[in-house]
Amino acid sequence: MLGELIPVGGGDSIPLLEPRLMIGRRSSCEIVLAYPNVSSQHCELTYIDGYWQIRDMGSRNGIKVNGERHDQKWLHPGDGISIAKHHFEISYEPVGTAPPEEENPFEMGLLEKAGLQKQEAERRRATPPPASAKPVKKQSFSAEEDEAMDWLMGED
Repeated sequence: MLGELIPVGGGDSIPLLEPRLMIGRRSSCEIVLAYPNVSSQHCELTYIDGYWQIRDMGSRNGIKVNGERHDQKWLHPGDGISIAKHHFEISYEPVGTAPPEEENPFEMGLLEKAGLQKQEAERRRATPPPASAKPVKKQSFSAEEDEAMDWLMGED
């Protein structure tokens, strides 16, 4: 056994038996999480040189490691993993030298990365909103509409 995922709040641990594990709602995944907010192929766990790495597979609800959203992240023993809204802790014995930490792409906004953040803020201050502007109403969707969207996007 290469480690285990321990559900936060109780439940049976999930043994990590293979070096590559697909996690998702689809029955062909090695770890099946049969919840509507989990994508059909949500994320992948890969055991590389004695350490686990998690990678989002373009899921709708994403993954978080220790509360921060990531596309890909090296995992250390005791790290908290959220798959959609389902929380786990990873437990394993690392082997070898720790992998280098990668930059978190969500840490900085795209405008800030491009050097446009300040210019955008200055433009907003210089241009007052039109007098006829109405507040945008936030739209919510039913569970059936969300399910239909998943089907349309191929996340069955």
